[in-house]
Amino acid sequence: MAENMKKPTGRPNNSNNINKSNMVRSVLFTLLLVCFGALLIANMNQGGVQKTEVPISEAIQRANDPDGNIAKITVTGETLDITLKGNDKATETSRKDPSGTLYDQGLVNYCDNMAGDELAECQSKYPTIEYKEDVNAWGIILDVGLTVLPIIAIVIFLSWMMRQAQSANSQSMSFGKSKARLYGPDKKKVTFKDVAGNESAKQDLTEIVDFLKNPKKYEKLGAKIPRGVLLAGDPGTGKTLMARAVAGEADVPFFSISGSEFAEMFVGVGASRVRDLFSKAKKNAPSIIFIDEIDAVAHKRDARGGAGREDEQTLNQILVEMDGFDNDSGVIVIAATNRVDMLDKALLRPGRFDRHVNVTLPERKDRLEILKVHFKGKPVEENVDLEALAKKTAGSSGADLANIANESAITAAREGHKAISNADLTEAFERVAIGPERKSKVMNDKERKITAYHEAGHAIVGHVLPDSDPVHKVTIIPRGRTGGVTWFLPPEDRSYKSIYELKDILARAMGGRVAEKLIFGKDAVTTGASSDLKNVAELAKSMIVEEGMGDGTRNLVFPSEATGYYTISTGKPYSEKTAEQIDAEIKMLSDEAAKRAEEVLKANKIVLDKLAEELLTHETLEEAELESILKPAKLPVNAKLHQ
Repeated sequence: MAENMKKPTGRPNNSNNINKSNMVRSVLFTLLLVCFGALLIANMNQGGVQKTEVPISEAIQRANDPDGNIAKITVTGETLDITLKGNDKATETSRKDPSGTLYDQGLVNYCDNMAGDELAECQSKYPTIEYKEDVNAWGIILDVGLTVLPIIAIVIFLSWMMRQAQSANSQSMSFGKSKARLYGPDKKKVTFKDVAGNESAKQDLTEIVDFLKNPKKYEKLGAKIPRGVLLAGDPGTGKTLMARAVAGEADVPFFSISGSEFAEMFVGVGASRVRDLFSKAKKNAPSIIFIDEIDAVAHKRDARGGAGREDEQTLNQILVEMDGFDNDSGVIVIAATNRVDMLDKALLRPGRFDRHVNVTLPERKDRLEILKVHFKGKPVEENVDLEALAKKTAGSSGADLANIANESAITAAREGHKAISNADLTEAFERVAIGPERKSKVMNDKERKITAYHEAGHAIVGHVLPDSDPVHKVTIIPRGRTGGVTWFLPPEDRSYKSIYELKDILARAMGGRVAEKLIFGKDAVTTGASSDLKNVAELAKSMIVEEGMGDGTRNLVFPSEATGYYTISTGKPYSEKTAEQIDAEIKMLSDEAAKRAEEVLKANKIVLDKLAEELLTHETLEEAELESILKPAKLPVNAKLHQ
């Protein structure tokens, strides 16, 4: 079936011909306007002198009068143009009787056959009479032009209006058409080789490819091809790339559209676009429809929504198309979302989205493979250690790693390097993770000292506590929105965190505020710890409300009551008495963290001073330098590991 499938036919590109045709029409229309304008100007010039029409009898009488004021008469056919004495142009006009000649009517050329002084004396009394042939081509052209050109201009204007109306009509007719983009065989093909990591997800999708290539193998055993595959995962994990790889491996047409492109302000448009999309996909079957961010149109329905709402009509049409009467269309729908909890249950059931594939954040070995893909083709130095970078980037998505690779190339170019170095990699990683250095921000000596002790407090508490991650780097150079940074990196990827690890995170977060209090006094603390205190409050609340780690609320969680896309939770999912208990539990965790941090720092005051002094001198200390400074720091003898 895969060999006989319909291939999308490409249309010739006529854009050049269309542009040339439009250009020719524009030039002709411009020339027409120029000619029309020239004729109007000529007519205005001809009509610049207003001529007074006089009767022929009066004109002849004045011409035969020796004391008359006529200097010249120009006869053209039946028209007489009369120029008065003292003028250069004719100011009067008359018309002769067409049945006779001017001689018969009494107009005599007294100065005919005269010369010299005699002619001059005659012309001073009588007008000169000049006869011209009645041939005025310019006048004919002018008359015809002034008659025809307005008609032509009206016709052109009406035809332009009709074309505009047809264009608007075609746009309105296509209002309900799908906006999906087709990636066929003529597009650049993406395969699973281009997708690094996520082997389990690729394994699930490989079966979909086999379904598309060899459907009869499964039909013989009574198996039905899955109608839909839902790709769920965090942003940037490569869901769209996975879907394109499925189409590339199966060598079938791939229709891509975003969920938001179905939505319009007019009811019924989204449903119409869904019908059109599936109709196109069926004509090119077997094919794949990819809907990105499907939660934009497939969110949970509730009783308050109403059947006439546009988003619900769009969702209903998707449900019908995926599991209607036509179950053998040869179309597989792949959808991507990072909010599975927002999707309607009717969409998630078997028969619609039969398979749910979790596209997770890459593990260490997967991150190394992803980095190799993104550094392919980039010049790098021989000692560049991508494995070390993969180790440091725990929790990063594929998009984050791509950004690090790009930033490293930008950093190398900015520094004038011919190849990417380890220093460029480190700078790119830190820029992406915690923001760029703000070396232009100048702190006075007092602020630098406060920052040094603050960051030293974080580092020492994190180093001493047994379940905390190792200290990777400490700097008092402002980065991003922070005045300084103490960076902890886990030695390995972990899926879970114990209550001991979380309590150590709380304690080391409180280390900065506690260090300020010990060195500068109880009432001399600054606003530099505001971000730390916010993180402590959020983590403590998550431990109590979401993880069930409170002393009095152990094994109890309090999930949100939100039930729909437009539903806003109006109350807490617990009583006021329980709320007071939760607040007390959060305060208990925060106070415990501060107490543990204070015990550690009091017992290691010498190390605290030493580390702060080194930070004031060098501003930034790496892991190897920190190891020797923090080596003397010990856990207090009588301190409890966890209370």
